[in-house]
Amino acid sequence: MAILKLLLSYLSIHPSPLRNPSTSLHLSQQAPAFLSSSESTKDTQETWLIYEQLLLSCLRTGDDNSARLCLQRLSDRFGVDSARVKALTGLYDEATSNSPGELESVLQRYQDILKEDPTNMPIEKRRISLLLSLGRTEDAIKALTSLLSHSPNDPESWAHLSSLYFTQGLYQQSVFCLEEVLLILPNAYNIFARIGEVTYISASAGVGSANQTEAFEEAIKYFARSVELSEWYLRGWYGLKLVTGKLIQAKPSDGKLGKTESLNQMATEKLLQIVNKFRRNEKGWTGFDEAEVLAAKDLIDRDEQKFSR
Repeated sequence: MAILKLLLSYLSIHPSPLRNPSTSLHLSQQAPAFLSSSESTKDTQETWLIYEQLLLSCLRTGDDNSARLCLQRLSDRFGVDSARVKALTGLYDEATSNSPGELESVLQRYQDILKEDPTNMPIEKRRISLLLSLGRTEDAIKALTSLLSHSPNDPESWAHLSSLYFTQGLYQQSVFCLEEVLLILPNAYNIFARIGEVTYISASAGVGSANQTEAFEEAIKYFARSVELSEWYLRGWYGLKLVTGKLIQAKPSDGKLGKTESLNQMATEKLLQIVNKFRRNEKGWTGFDEAEVLAAKDLIDRDEQKFSR
């Protein structure tokens, strides 16, 4: 199979290769062959998609030479003044910097670009990421808040701001940002599950004025909506089993225990199906994150041990 088709096929199976080190490595290893092939000169949307994915994968795996070649060809095609190319150039410079001083120089360049063009979103997002890399979380939060004030329909930025608030223990603000994502993407099942997670963690930590049992019940609603939208979303079922298990342990006396046990059993059955099919490498069931599958199996085993005592 021609290498371009091979790479496109791989990306169709792994649409987010950077999330997994093994997929990033596999993709970056194809870069030298692609760059030296005749197909690398094709001026098609698919070709430039491959170039960008190879650039990002090579930077992640340390193949700076191939990354530089990918960046050069993108620059030749779209021009160095392209907003996207500027952001990719900045990312390359960040990844190949050897000292905090060099990173500060990249940050200053971002700020200079934004003075000329305050609406350059790719550069603004790179600046925020670099602020985080430099340990300047408060500055990153301020920058994200500013970005969202003039671009409120950016779900990615709302989700990013939510994660930053979460790391600071600001759970209510984190949930607020996730709710903003749902206003833009009302069927985002992963966001429903994430709100459930943050609500559960906040209640477990004793943050806020809500009764813990009520907060757990609220989290269950979000997890249930998550798996209603996506039947095999592992994190949704995991959260549903975890929180219903906590309520069962507390043995609430309000008549809801039967429903809670039913939800817990349903979550157990779904998680077992995912775990078993993943372990057997059944077709269509290998795309789950292995660490999440192991965590699901561990949760099931721990619950079985509790009830067998």
